[in-house]
Amino acid sequence: MSAAGSGLVERAANGDPRAVARLVTLVENGAPGLRELTAELVAHAGSAAVVGITGAPGVGKSTVTSALVSAYRAQDLRVGVLAVDPSSPFTGGALLGDRVRMQDHATDRGVFIRSMATRGHLGGLAWATPQAVRVLDAAGCDVVLVETVGVGQSEVDVAALADTTLVLLAPGMGDGVQAAKAGILEVGDVFVVNKADRDGADQVVRDLRSTVRLAERGPGDWRQPIVSTVAARGEGIDELVEAIAAHRTWAAGSGEAERRRVRRARDEIEAIAVTDLRRRFAGLHGDERLDDLARDVLAGELDPYAAAEKIVAAVS
Repeated sequence: MSAAGSGLVERAANGDPRAVARLVTLVENGAPGLRELTAELVAHAGSAAVVGITGAPGVGKSTVTSALVSAYRAQDLRVGVLAVDPSSPFTGGALLGDRVRMQDHATDRGVFIRSMATRGHLGGLAWATPQAVRVLDAAGCDVVLVETVGVGQSEVDVAALADTTLVLLAPGMGDGVQAAKAGILEVGDVFVVNKADRDGADQVVRDLRSTVRLAERGPGDWRQPIVSTVAARGEGIDELVEAIAAHRTWAAGSGEAERRRVRRARDEIEAIAVTDLRRRFAGLHGDERLDDLARDVLAGELDPYAAAEKIVAAVS
């Protein structure tokens, strides 16, 4: 695996789309040798700007994502897109298939688009997304756009992963003030009111502005801009790109970019460690040691916490 993996990483770093696709698949499947692959990828990664895109279903996330791809390609930047979709209950694959919705970029070798299935992960991001981001980073993408399914805890998950998080809202969906109450002020770095040509868009903008003004900030803190777009026509996208760039500049100067990347690495380490421990615990099913401890608990010779401590010590 190591030799094959080495070839894949080198080919991906040279922009081979098939090698990139193969690496993402290996990451998604947790393939044997993933540890060695990740070690190779780390040497190539670290320069891509990661932009998270989230919001309720129907606000136009895929349309905004596609418009951003066009804008970045106009700047001659390489772009990667990870569109995290709900899983099929039959195959485990991505249901919505954002690659189908972004056909305008299908033949552009400067764009890599991949739909990833959540596979039951409740946060709205596939568990392998952080490592898939690393693959696209190592493959030379200047910008990686991560679009979430926009349900549950996805906003929190994508904020932990991204350098800049876009929260999308749209008029007529009842999510203006309600979304703000739900905590998006703590998540969004840039608010995007998409479908701004519809009735009620101005009210959504006003609601957001009022809420942003009420938020407590210290000197030098970032004040989230509100950008109105009609992504289907490309309107407001240049302003959105400028807002993303402004946030990245602020984050670099304030130290926030470094803090976020450290937190991202910490979360990934923790997730890998917990996954490994779960795998070890799964191997205890039917183990005689576990049966013996269960009998001790039933006999009153051990309490459940003491028994659990013995098991943790055994697997770690």
